[in-house]
Amino acid sequence: MRAPHVMSLGLVALISMPLAALDDAQSNQPPTVSIPKAGVSEIMTIEGNWVRVAYNNEGYAIIGYQLAQRSIGQPWVLLEFGTTVRDGVPDYKLKRDALSLTTPDNKTVPLASTEEYRSSAEVRSLEMREKVQRDSINYFPPSASRACRIGFFAELDSRAMAFDEVELSNTRGCVGRIYFNVPGGITYGQYWLNVKFQNSLVRVPFRIFTKEEEKTLTKNYGNIRKQVQDAFKPKKQ
Repeated sequence: MRAPHVMSLGLVALISMPLAALDDAQSNQPPTVSIPKAGVSEIMTIEGNWVRVAYNNEGYAIIGYQLAQRSIGQPWVLLEFGTTVRDGVPDYKLKRDALSLTTPDNKTVPLASTEEYRSSAEVRSLEMREKVQRDSINYFPPSASRACRIGFFAELDSRAMAFDEVELSNTRGCVGRIYFNVPGGITYGQYWLNVKFQNSLVRVPFRIFTKEEEKTLTKNYGNIRKQVQDAFKPKKQ
């Protein structure tokens, strides 16, 4: 594992952009941003166009979702997923049923079963595409310096086995691919990856952008990130 990146606790992510921002962009004004409400106490950060982080005092979760952005209309969501527990938190066994996906129409989708995963030809195609359409998610807290595999799924041509749980500790940065079979296929809008730790819930937001929204994000990324940073600087006493 590469040396982990140190994050600023005060940075809250750009993760949702209202369509009204397009008018601002066309008028050469920095677009306004909107932070979706997680419904739980947590901090959210952005580490790239397609990398999102959310964490609280207990757990930490990170995703890479570029392939989902490129798979509009397709039934499978593949996420690069990483997780750990925070310093001072006891080791915790994260099980398959701790993960779920909330779709833009507010439906909750469970993690795919091993049987669903192994029987889908579409998943094989996704895995081939993911080799070239992926982003690094190596943005763990400094203490999580040891590599750890999340083995909820194992590729058919791999000698690795699938397991129903992974033991988290604050010194281990655990990573793996996770899959959700979404009824009706991937649509534009706000998604949440829900990660249930022992005593709390962390919800990682990611937005599937329209072409115009993606264009606006890419064009104004620097200004938008600065706007978000400035908005969430610690208040002076």
